[in-house]
Order: sequence, then C-alpha cells, then structure tokens
Amino acid sequence: MRLCFLVEEQYRHDGMPLDVIRQLGAWGHQVDVLWPGRSLIPISEAIRAGSHDAWVLKTVSGGPGLTLLEAAASVGLTTVNDVRAIRGVRDKALAAVIARSSGLPVPVTYAAARPQEFAEIPEAEFPLVVKPADGSSGRAVRLVATPDRLLDPVEPYDAGAPGAPGGGLLIAQPYVPNSGTDLKVYSVAGQLYATERCSPLHPAHAVRERQVPLTPEIARIAAEIGTVFGLDLYGVDILLGPDGPVVVDINDFPSFRQVPDAVARVSAAVLELARNGTAGQGGGFPTAGSLTAGQATTGQPTAGQPRATPATPAAPATAPAPSTQAPTPPFTVPPVPPAPPAAPRPRPAASIGGGR
Repeated sequence: MRLCFLVEEQYRHDGMPLDVIRQLGAWGHQVDVLWPGRSLIPISEAIRAGSHDAWVLKTVSGGPGLTLLEAAASVGLTTVNDVRAIRGVRDKALAAVIARSSGLPVPVTYAAARPQEFAEIPEAEFPLVVKPADGSSGRAVRLVATPDRLLDPVEPYDAGAPGAPGGGLLIAQPYVPNSGTDLKVYSVAGQLYATERCSPLHPAHAVRERQVPLTPEIARIAAEIGTVFGLDLYGVDILLGPDGPVVVDINDFPSFRQVPDAVARVSAAVLELARNGTAGQGGGFPTAGSLTAGQATTGQPTAGQPRATPATPAAPATAPAPSTQAPTPPFTVPPVPPAPPAAPRPRPAASIGGGR
C-alpha cells in the first residue's frame, strides 16, 4: 500500500508516529512523509485522487496539518482518523457539546472570549478548570479556585510553539474532585486499553504509570466516544469522580503509551483502515436523539463491545506488495529521522482535560 503521513514539528522526534512509519516501511509498504511546519508543499499537485491509499495525520490543535488532511478528504481520499472526527475533538468547545448532547458524562461547559467573563458563573461551581478551546499538551490550562483569581497571570508559553493556544475561545468546567489519578483509555481500531497515571494537577501524588483492567462501565463509555465522534485511533481521559466516571478530554492519534506492542498494533490498524475505510466515512456527527446508547455507526463497535480486529503479527501475512502504479509524488519528502539509541526519554507533558 502507499500511505502519506502528515507529521508536525512537535512530533518530529516522537516515537508515535515515527516508529509506525518505520514499521510500515519494514512490512514493505511505501510511506511518504510531509512536514507541514518546515517544508513547501505544492498542494495542487501533491493532493490528488489516487495518489495514496490513505493519509494519516499526527498534529496539534490548530496546526496546519489538519487543513491538508481536509484537502485530501475533499478529493475523496481516505483519512486516518476521518477528518470530520478530528475536527470534532480538536475544538474542545465543540467536543463538549457533541459529547454532552449524546449522553456522555462530560462536565457542564462554559465558553467566553475573556477569562473575566467566567465571573458570572455561580461561585458554588468553583473551582473551575479554564483552558483554551484550541489548546493542546496542557498549555495555558489552570485551576481557578475563586472568581477573584480569574485574572491571575497564566503560566507563560511561547505563542508560536506547536500546541500553543491561538487567543480564541476559552472554556471553563467545574473541577471534578478525584484521587489524583487519571485513567487514560486508548482505542486501536476498536480494541481498548486502559492506563493509570498521575494527574497533572496533582503532581505530588505518586502514581506509577501502568496498564490496568477495564471495567465494563469505562469500556462502554470509551467505545461510545468512538461511535459518537467517528474515531478509530483515539485516547480518552477519564476521572473517577464522586458521582462516577467523567470524560475530561478526547485526543485523536495519541501516544498509546503502555499499550502492549503499540507500534505493531497501530501500524496494523492503519493498514486495515486504509483498506476498508474509517468509522466516520459516509456521514457527519449524530445529532441529539439520532444515536441511542449502544448504537454503532459504520465500522465502530457497539458500546462496551470493542470490535474484533485481526491479531497483530510481526508482519501481516496478507499485506499486499507496494503499489507500482501510483504516481510519483510531486514533492520532495524529507527522510524520517533514524531511530535514536535506546535511552530513557523524558515523560511528555500530559494533555490536561476539562473538569480536572
């Protein structure tokens, strides 16, 4: 197969997706890589029907890669994840409305252009978690204890850095009391894996990051998120609050940390989605009342019943030979950096979800 990966600056040395790109190449597939943040891309010629079997995006909220992925979808190309699904979770205000209207356990969400507007929220709902609707990687996210702290200085960040908020809409959600432990659930084309880790808002709470069993309730919620948003490769941050599980963030194409054989599993899933299409193809987001609990959309499992996928082999036995008929791409593809020597990597900043 022939695939095109869009990889933005923040992930130029990241194992996910670079290790996936290497794995697909080792399996005999042709993988072209575009770097939207540091290369000229003649999009009129680079993005055309028949050029690739699928386009895959690893980007940050507000990054340039999403526009390129949308351009690929506009000419009928398969995208991983479906481009409408990505747009639905990248805008945290939009994601909160979609999720809550579909019956998912999401905190009440407020939106404003300036933090001082949140002073109108009843003081009983404080503390609040305030963050940019277009932010990522935990940038500019803060816990506001009382209304008079809304204008406290925000931790400085580089406004030009990948993932930095763009000065647009802010959202606020009541803080969900919790033990200081986050539950991250990853979905690899319907197969669910849960990881426990320390909450970024409770750094003093020592938690060893590890894979943990999934309860039926958490599995149902995580699977239903894939159904509602049309996602195939995604992660969900869940807090176990006093009233039960609460969804505080959704990420497309996350790190898949602690997922067993993550590189091989994600690589096999990308091939499967490229062959058979993604969950979001053929329709937009369901409206309130159009999706009952447990009802699946195309390609997604029934809630709580992850879709079966083939076992991940060292190399897929049925992997087709690389295409010899696809046209040569009219752009220069910078090489994927070689894999670094094995060494402990600093733990990347976790994405802080609303409600924390």
